[in-house]
Amino acid sequence: MAKSTVEKSSVRLKTVLDVLAEGTWSEQSLNAGEILAEAIVRVPLDPRESELLSGGIPRGHKNLTTETAKLVKAGWLVKGRSGWTITDDGLRATVAFAKPDEFVSALAEGTPVPAETPLPTAPVKKAPARKPAAKKVPAVDKAPAAEAAEAAATKAPAAKAAPKKAVAPKAAAAVEKLEQPSAVAIAGDFNTILGAPEDWAPQYDEAQMKFNARRKVWTLAATLPAGFYTYKIALNRSWDENYGAFGAHDGANHELQHDGGKVTFTYDHATRDIVTA
Repeated sequence: MAKSTVEKSSVRLKTVLDVLAEGTWSEQSLNAGEILAEAIVRVPLDPRESELLSGGIPRGHKNLTTETAKLVKAGWLVKGRSGWTITDDGLRATVAFAKPDEFVSALAEGTPVPAETPLPTAPVKKAPARKPAAKKVPAVDKAPAAEAAEAAATKAPAAKAAPKKAVAPKAAAAVEKLEQPSAVAIAGDFNTILGAPEDWAPQYDEAQMKFNARRKVWTLAATLPAGFYTYKIALNRSWDENYGAFGAHDGANHELQHDGGKVTFTYDHATRDIVTA
């Protein structure tokens, strides 16, 4: 792997911490897929990193997912079932090793965050600039004809504004209503564990999710052995319409590094994306 590619990959790890720190300050919760996607947006993949592997996932995305283990080992990131969390040391690392080259060296050499490094706080938002006051225009003497026209306009009754057409409640509801698929399946390399005859087959009942009409999401709870799993969302018991990582149509496989035990998959058809807990 070229040196520049290695450095870009390491810089992306710092970006992962930056995204998590921003989420902490804004109280915005992002799932692992969204965090990795944002890191790749800020530090784009080079041509070699963009090459698709056998599972349909870009090489750079796969490497970044694997290398986040370095952040966990450093004590800067915690991966839990409910998502990823940046630690206090991770927040301090974004300050202590603010420059990309410093961060890359610290992570590679196992340099601890200096004890005196303060815990960063949210950036202070700048107040919007005030608009300059409008200049007063000096009064100009009006010609007699202008005064007469103004007087006539004052006496004339004001024209009535055309009444606004009310939007029918039923029409508005029709626009907001999202048509749900008839079936949603998790098709992946763990379907046989769920009792299906084969893996990667969305037609079997064992792979189907249940629709929660109140929350408008599809869920499936399962108990899986510890391991690394890949899967995609397939609609209506076929591969004709399927969604992968980040809700992309025909996208790369979703990935799950599972510690073993119960896991709940939740699919939102509005975003075409999935979260695990």
